[in-house]
Amino acid sequence: MADGQPEKVDESEFLDIAKDPAAAQVMRKSLEQIAKGGAGEILKEMAQEVISGRVGLREAVRIPAYSDQMIEKFQAFKQDWDSLSEMERAQRAADGEQYLEDQRREIEESERGVQVSSMRAPKGRHDGSSWSLY
Repeated sequence: MADGQPEKVDESEFLDIAKDPAAAQVMRKSLEQIAKGGAGEILKEMAQEVISGRVGLREAVRIPAYSDQMIEKFQAFKQDWDSLSEMERAQRAADGEQYLEDQRREIEESERGVQVSSMRAPKGRHDGSSWSLY
């Protein structure tokens, strides 16, 4: 890019993996969070490489340094998950489904907004919309 900032990929880059635009959007948002460093330096680097488009996600998971860190984080997640009660697991699963549904709604609203704005023609100064008999 001309301003020196790396180009970022959008959700379409993850559709082949996610199979759902909402899940692809969640994947991109998750990678953006990881790129801020909360999951450690190695995964931060991996996420930055993926969202910049320099490395594909499938390629990234094949890099041993990245995959080792992902496995380590997944094992910690699995331990936390296993420590939850069935009721807590069900609630978290429901929260996740709700979040995906919210993302789907956001995508639909965004697409509708684009369709509506493309149908609107700019109003001219003499289009009659401000004229009134009273």
